[in-house]
Amino acid sequence: MSTEISVITCAHNPRREYLKQVLDALSGQTLDKQRWEYLLIDNASDEPLSERIDLSWHPNSRHIREDRLGLTPARLRGISESTGEILVFVDDDNVLDLDYLEQVAQISDARPMLGAFGGQVRPVFEETPPAWTKQYWSRLVIREFEHDRWSNVPSLHDTMPSGAGLCVRRRVANEYLAYHTNGKRRFMMDRAGTMLLSGGDTDLAATACDLGLGTGLFTALKLSHLILRERLQEDYLVRLVEGMAFSGVVLKSFRSNGAAPTKARLQTQAADLLRMLLMDSRQRRFFRAVRSGERKAAQFLRKGQ
Repeated sequence: MSTEISVITCAHNPRREYLKQVLDALSGQTLDKQRWEYLLIDNASDEPLSERIDLSWHPNSRHIREDRLGLTPARLRGISESTGEILVFVDDDNVLDLDYLEQVAQISDARPMLGAFGGQVRPVFEETPPAWTKQYWSRLVIREFEHDRWSNVPSLHDTMPSGAGLCVRRRVANEYLAYHTNGKRRFMMDRAGTMLLSGGDTDLAATACDLGLGTGLFTALKLSHLILRERLQEDYLVRLVEGMAFSGVVLKSFRSNGAAPTKARLQTQAADLLRMLLMDSRQRRFFRAVRSGERKAAQFLRKGQ
């Protein structure tokens, strides 16, 4: 039996108090529970989530175990196991506003030309972060805006939803699943254990554009992102920036026939050196991390050709 909406949470050793807030917000959704199902994908957690997480509050909920470590395998399992016409991905640190799913249903009906969409992501920090970190908050999936917007341009950041609260149509999700089963995606993006790769959510959303549909962002969709103190430490952010730079290059190759970027010219290298002269030591560290990620991605792609 199919449902209108499938809500999918992929979790690997989640913080228990965070997941409780996620589930409490889902339990309190204003959308009738008969209109949506809930899937909790346990991605190789050390202690099986089915043994300690009660889902009896929802009449159509399931525990599903995925032992292949990584956010992408967990998402793919959620796609294949779900039945809804709209899939909503809710991370184990995403606390939805209580009308989130009701707004999803309304937007889905009103905007049939959109294959993927999302909304605003507010930060809830475990500790007040240092002021210098604010320029990197967008890397932590923090996003607030004042106007709805959409397009059918897969490379346009201003209309591309993030993974937090990401909504995709079944047709788009099935096409993305096929990319991974028919050999078009030989490399899996996103987190896997301690690896800080990303981009799987963007690849999934951009699949809407592959099918002639659009992507969008809507002010009415709101959630809170619970952020651990460790994610505001410099070492973590440097690793995150490098991983995102690597992922960005690989992600771009998916829609450019797998072509690897050319090596940086001497002029580019010289320009980088001049730019770093104007930076402080922290800024230089982050700049080098970006370039390192791009360089490693280019080498990775060239080896695969």
